Amino acid sequence: MKVADTAGGEIGARLRAQGQAARAAAAGMARAPTKVKNDALEMAAGRLEAQTPRLLEVNAADVEAARAAGLDEAALDRLTLTQSRIAQMAAGLREVARLPDPVGEITGMTSRPSGIRVGRMRVPLGVIAIIYESRPNVTADAASLCLKAGNACILRGGSESLRSNQAIADVLQAALQEAGLPKGAVTLVDTTDRAAVMELLQMNDVIDLLIPRGGKGLVELVGRHARMPVLKHLHGVCHVYIDDRADAAKAMAIAINAKTQRYGTCNTMETLLVAKSRAAELLPPLAEAYGRHGVELRGCALTCALVPSALPAAQADWETEYLAPILSIRVVDGIEEALAHIARYGSRHTDAIVTEDWGAAQTFLREVDASSVMVNASTRFADGYEYGLGAEIGISTDKFHARGPVGLEGLTTQKFIVWGDGHIRG
Repeated sequence: MKVADTAGGEIGARLRAQGQAARAAAAGMARAPTKVKNDALEMAAGRLEAQTPRLLEVNAADVEAARAAGLDEAALDRLTLTQSRIAQMAAGLREVARLPDPVGEITGMTSRPSGIRVGRMRVPLGVIAIIYESRPNVTADAASLCLKAGNACILRGGSESLRSNQAIADVLQAALQEAGLPKGAVTLVDTTDRAAVMELLQMNDVIDLLIPRGGKGLVELVGRHARMPVLKHLHGVCHVYIDDRADAAKAMAIAINAKTQRYGTCNTMETLLVAKSRAAELLPPLAEAYGRHGVELRGCALTCALVPSALPAAQADWETEYLAPILSIRVVDGIEEALAHIARYGSRHTDAIVTEDWGAAQTFLREVDASSVMVNASTRFADGYEYGLGAEIGISTDKFHARGPVGLEGLTTQKFIVWGDGHIRG
């Protein structure tokens, strides 16, 4: 249904007005000095802490309504705010305030034969829209990164967390005003009507970048209909390949950690590939370790022969992001077959090799097409904080304009700048 088909197109008209306000606010944010942006984030952190009782009360109403609507326990947990989680939000705002400001950075200045000097300056993107589900903390996290990078943001959270998101957005807007920055730099879409999402996807005249943070269905919807650039990843089918020349202790530690450290994250290993020469040595003890963690194994014929507890893997298993204690295992002839498997079934998120062979490691790094490629490290390190970005707004598996964990720099772009002294082209 088009927004224009709703009563008087009220949703579309309201979103358009909010978008124009965000566009105007983006100009103010692009000019904002680093200290003023940092002051706004520090003020927002203090206000969050001061308003903890109110935030808990508002969130309790969201949780009660979601429980009555039949939301499952995992989703309810993501929705729930606690005193500790609010404190973490405040700490996150202060952490972003401490990060280096990328805006205005000039790089690559060189003198040309004509006498002009050419370089690049890092500048904000403008207006960033974020569509997300469940977690109210995303309202603060996403807004803080957008603001520090000199952007305005339009936030559309899940309908189940509308009250909580609005309360957090109110805090952010009050802090912006207190710091002398435009309140419209943070806009929350205040309707639960799904038509609002479709309207946002058409607003390429005011939105410069759209970021979906949610399930595969949401990301696919945005990818199909958005008329502006989208920063996204559909899913994380991450692999660990244990090479012929892997160190056994490293292989065991990495393969166990990559699967069991957390199950519901996009950088969790979903498929383990093992070189045939090491399968008999490593798969039985790995299976025993996975068994202690309650991980269900689904394997190829050779895996099932070596691990009687493993279930036969179906074709769909190789392309499934389980987000659960389930792991598919395939024995491969060597690195070439591992690379072919990853090329066919991988999601371009994160893939790792365990090997002591420098040549194999270099081949894997060059040929695997993923946003993060690792040697002798768990896929669980694919994270903005672990990469030294301080924080991230998401992980991009696209190739333009940012790839991998996206922090402040990924929320900016570059423009060429030229210095002359009356130079003219002959």
